[in-house]
Amino acid sequence: MIPKPIPLKSEALFKLAMRHRSAAEDSVTESYERLEFYGDAVLSLIIAQYLYEHHPDWDQGNMSKARSSVVQEAPLADRALALGLDALLELGPGEEISGGRNRPGILCDIFESVIGAIYIESGLEKARWFVLEQLDDYLMQVSAGDVSPNDFKSRLQEVSQALWRKTPTYKVANENGLAHDKRFTVQVIFDNEVIAEGKGRSKKEGEQAAAKDALEIIERAQRSKKLLAEQQIDI
Repeated sequence: MIPKPIPLKSEALFKLAMRHRSAAEDSVTESYERLEFYGDAVLSLIIAQYLYEHHPDWDQGNMSKARSSVVQEAPLADRALALGLDALLELGPGEEISGGRNRPGILCDIFESVIGAIYIESGLEKARWFVLEQLDDYLMQVSAGDVSPNDFKSRLQEVSQALWRKTPTYKVANENGLAHDKRFTVQVIFDNEVIAEGKGRSKKEGEQAAAKDALEIIERAQRSKKLLAEQQIDI
């Protein structure tokens, strides 16, 4: 059954958009991958058009950063979960056991495949309506001036420079998947020591995920340090 917020009538097209390659006999014709490819292009066009029309004073750099902040794994996976697409995803036994139903990369893919399906069935205007409604919160965030709300690499560099006057480095620790469906595991390194790692559909996404994890670790350590100092003062 197609969730109500999705303006799609064809059950067959929706089922195709929900079928992972692990559940398809023919991964080319019976999985969501072609729809996801199509939907990714449509999504980028819609967001680019929105930013171009709503922010005539922004230069190419600002628009590019804003689009990257919206069109990335985390926001799209969140919207897939909000629509309940995780429960409707069709997976093979192995992918199911390995936790594919909750994997951000797959959730991001099916959100994009739904966009592709809407475009194929009803055209650009219906797809635009759906995309702008679903991603409104993220668009409002970047429109308010935070054009890089998920630029964790820049934040980590600022924090590390302020605390230790050091700059982190990044290393791809693992790369797997087919050529069109790569997954990268990236490590954040300080003084030859790995302090965090993250995963993404590209090296850039993996670096951002790793930087986010590193920031959370540093924040916890700083809170603990502050709490310990306060306890010593009380004593």
